[in-house]
Amino acid sequence: MGCPALPVAAGCLMRAPCASKLLSLCATAILGAGCAASSHVVTGAVRSPISPENVRIYTEPPPQYEEIAALEASSRGGFRFSDQGKMDKVVERLKLEAAKLGANGVLLQSTENRVSGSVGTGGGSTSYGGRSAVGVGGGLDIALVTKEGRGLAIYVPNP
Repeated sequence: MGCPALPVAAGCLMRAPCASKLLSLCATAILGAGCAASSHVVTGAVRSPISPENVRIYTEPPPQYEEIAALEASSRGGFRFSDQGKMDKVVERLKLEAAKLGANGVLLQSTENRVSGSVGTGGGSTSYGGRSAVGVGGGLDIALVTKEGRGLAIYVPNP
């Protein structure tokens, strides 16, 4: 029970069910590529992991702290549509990344919006008769914006 052959570019042959499986696998790989929502670079001593609920966000450096790692996080893939929702997702991911490294604080360094793509659609219609023709068209394009944040994973003695 084989797959029926389908002609493909450059004279290659591909089997129908096999082609759909291959396309599905390729789509999954493309969508998953580059989707890491947070990352870190260790710059100090890593400690035992803690709960993200015990990680505090600092906008100013505390009087004493130990630097553990540089962090980056994005709202990408978080399905948040408001600016606040996107910021909340970035903070959640920064705290999670810091907690994995045993940091009890994140010293927030920067946040920014980044256009990560767009979705567009358009349509049109025409009507014509013996001596006249009418055409109408329209389109819509929506920019996909993600929020990104950077900070330092820190350990603060006696927070």
